[in-house]
Amino acid sequence: MTDRHAKGMEVRRAVLGDAHVDRAEAAASPLDAPFQRLITEAAWGTVWASDALTRRERSMVTLALLAGLGNHEELELHLRATARTGASAEDVMEVFQHVAIYAGVPRANSAIRIAKRIFAEMEDNE
Repeated sequence: MTDRHAKGMEVRRAVLGDAHVDRAEAAASPLDAPFQRLITEAAWGTVWASDALTRRERSMVTLALLAGLGNHEELELHLRATARTGASAEDVMEVFQHVAIYAGVPRANSAIRIAKRIFAEMEDNE
């Protein structure tokens, strides 16, 4: 295991939680193992591990990109991660205002609908 992979696993667990990472690792197969290694090293061990942005800021950027591109499954995952990144529900709504202007109202509307559901689920599980 490389240092970047080890750091990536550390950051991935800190942001997404042990349960998610354990499920992803258990579901990995020889077919997608190279992809799992790539995202662990590149996304988590390089981009998310950088201290150029705070985790809160990086979370908000990620949410904007996912919402703007319509990646709803990943959006749900990263909305749940706000509990660990420090991005508040108010921060998320500000991000989605930007999405509305720069990526389109339908994308922001979908993202807000998803966020309301995810945040309600998170409150219910507290």
